Amino acid sequence: EPEAEKISRELIPSEAEITDINFDPSLGEIIIETKKPGLVIGKNGTVLQEIIKQSKWRPKILRSPPLKSKIVTHMRHYLHSESRERERVLRTVGERIFRPKIYPVGDIRMTVLGGAQEVGRSAFLVSTRESSVLIDCGINPGSQKPFEAFPRFDSPEFRIDQLDAVIISHAHLDHCGLTPFLYKYGYDGPVYCSAPTSNLMTMLQLDYLDVASKQGIVPSYDQKDVRECVLHTIPLRFGVVTDIAPDIRLTLHNSGHILGASMVHLHIGEGMHNIVYTSDYKYGTTMLLEKASKDFPRIETVITESTYGGQDDYMPSRVECEEGLTRIINETLERGGNVLIPVPAVGRAQEIMLIIDGYMKRGLMREAPVFIEGMISEATAIHTAYPEYLSREVRNSILHDEINPFQSDYFTIVEHPSIRQTILEGDPCIVLATSGMLEGGPAIEYFRNWSHDEKNTIIFVSYQIEGTLGRRVQKGINEVTLMDNTGKIGVLPVNLHVESIGGFSGHSDRRQLVNYLTHLVPKPERIFICHGEKNKIRSMANFLDRKATVHAIIPQNLETFRL
Repeated sequence: EPEAEKISRELIPSEAEITDINFDPSLGEIIIETKKPGLVIGKNGTVLQEIIKQSKWRPKILRSPPLKSKIVTHMRHYLHSESRERERVLRTVGERIFRPKIYPVGDIRMTVLGGAQEVGRSAFLVSTRESSVLIDCGINPGSQKPFEAFPRFDSPEFRIDQLDAVIISHAHLDHCGLTPFLYKYGYDGPVYCSAPTSNLMTMLQLDYLDVASKQGIVPSYDQKDVRECVLHTIPLRFGVVTDIAPDIRLTLHNSGHILGASMVHLHIGEGMHNIVYTSDYKYGTTMLLEKASKDFPRIETVITESTYGGQDDYMPSRVECEEGLTRIINETLERGGNVLIPVPAVGRAQEIMLIIDGYMKRGLMREAPVFIEGMISEATAIHTAYPEYLSREVRNSILHDEINPFQSDYFTIVEHPSIRQTILEGDPCIVLATSGMLEGGPAIEYFRNWSHDEKNTIIFVSYQIEGTLGRRVQKGINEVTLMDNTGKIGVLPVNLHVESIGGFSGHSDRRQLVNYLTHLVPKPERIFICHGEKNKIRSMANFLDRKATVHAIIPQNLETFRL
């Protein structure tokens, strides 16, 4: 390895600005991190060819992120340190995928383990005579009871020892939060997802353990299980067809929901059946991401979300939302109040950062300190590590114009909780903090200090799951019971202004859902409607049955369907 690194550094021009070199012996790769990948590749790939020829290692070129991510760095180093075990995992996965088939393809079934007529704990088992694949493995953050919080792994269809693969659509806890739990109970197979999802998922799982520890809750897995998950994760690019079982091929497509969020296309047998699991998707333009893909080679079955599928769930236009956010912030700052925007660390946080930066630069929003709290800074650093997954406008700004909106002078990262008191006692400001549903994280601390004062405002910009504190505040509760830092429980009055702006959601509204499902190419035979409240799911199903002439099905958890 030292000799290969020396050769590579001699061949690569110094102008390329190499920031790090690592090795992945399991894949025979030398991983070169650089600020200018084009110079490392060379004209017509000449530099790469020389590196291969002289070092006998296959170069993998990564762009150095403008913001350093601890998670990305630690994961790369961990995989390098465990290269022998990683090699064993990949070899075992390959042998299992290409094992001799025992049964002819047939008896394709889909079992709903979670996410039916609810938002949370998404988990869908797809089985054939030969194979078994789990799509998503989420947790319900609004419930503490295992039978309501976890997927129904007690289903007779689910056998962890027969599971070929796990596919994670995106890095939100209700879709990936329980994945390490599988390794705790004996799973030794692969997890497939996009590269950004791999990093973001690990970040969220570690934070889940941290929050559980602080709240005195015994979590369902530990850091050892998270490390096992990292070791078994195989990142895939959008559009690349991958064998994941003897009779199942997987392709990931952009869903437009958050960074790296994927729609899952399963091709079963040689054209026998095709499933598209949409997961959460945005069929509309946002500042951060391109809209969801809708063209697939073949589709017979669709499993769709319906978070905003109610007949009245029409979001205002982006311009209205941005102007509404600007107006609320300006009014709050003018009356001497503070603005708290609780956001999930991934997705909405970065979208709101782009809007605030843009509107302040244009002089349309009052300038005020903008403090970034919790995991948002780490999640944002991961965003800058994958500019190819961002919208064309943001990608070009970062790569070509060398203007990174996430590094705006308006933003101040809160590096340590000790700084929080200075913020609370300081001038009027804007705070973006996790968690998005007020279920832990620094947002709770700001809410506790600001909720009594009617000059302040809390703005919800993401979906609030039933049972969470965010949902209760959003509904207009007058007082809440919270535990303070000393462990004492007290009652807090909720006098601050409560605002909700739905148009920033990473989910599609009713119009976008209908447009997407009725314009899918090719047209599916049946659509399973999940991931939504019961009344919204029924409304969507009735509409699709009547207007789209497609068979809409409302499944229940633990139901199995033969496809």
